[in-house]
Amino acid sequence: MEIYLKTEDEIKLMSLANQLVGKTLSELEKWIKPGVSTLQLDKIADEFIRDHGAIPTFKGFPNPFGSPFPGSICTSVNDCVVHGVPSANKILKEGDIISIDCGTTLNGFCGDSAYTFCVGEVSDEVKALLKTTEEALYEAINIAVVGSRLGDIGYTIQHYCEKRGYGIIRELTGHGIGKKMHEDPQVDNYGRKHTGILLQEGMCLAIEPMVTMGKRAIFLNSNDRWAIHTQDRKPAAHFEHTIVVRQGRAEILSVRDKSRG
Repeated sequence: MEIYLKTEDEIKLMSLANQLVGKTLSELEKWIKPGVSTLQLDKIADEFIRDHGAIPTFKGFPNPFGSPFPGSICTSVNDCVVHGVPSANKILKEGDIISIDCGTTLNGFCGDSAYTFCVGEVSDEVKALLKTTEEALYEAINIAVVGSRLGDIGYTIQHYCEKRGYGIIRELTGHGIGKKMHEDPQVDNYGRKHTGILLQEGMCLAIEPMVTMGKRAIFLNSNDRWAIHTQDRKPAAHFEHTIVVRQGRAEILSVRDKSRG
């Protein structure tokens, strides 16, 4: 494992890439409504990112099968946990949820963040899932400080969600981030307190709980070999921020610009 601690100058560049991710998600929020296709959202994101001098990190990113990702964002609807491929045939409808994962590369550094949006009015049960998942993310960020250990992040997410009856996906994880989208260390969403590597000043991590309403079992879509779905077809939520480990309080780089929504 090789962990690359960022300098303050590098963190400033990473902040710019992540600020753009936040702005992109807020721009997309304006278009999320019944009747809109996920491909339309992808085109909006692609244009917005490129107009701001960056490139979509996900576009062309290879999977283990060697297939490049065709979209600029991941658009995961309802039981699709992550890596949903944008499609003209996937039309949003009232009551859906859509998790949008967005990555940008700007000035040689990557930004990465995800948010699960409601399409119109959703059930109280689904709202509770989203609320818990987002809260678990911030609980984990609160303890991602100098002196904590990597296992503390996973334990916090797992404990917060499982005690409320939700499933924690274990096959998919967060990650370090910097000049590459995926760097060391792997950031699990489950674990034991006081275990794992010691968190240090300048570590940049993408923390991203992926939480299911039902059981945590998942499967890979055999058609596109990208999308990951829950086996029981119940909804899943995904929230993610890129953060910098600091003394006392982590710094969130990918804060969403809600003024645009």
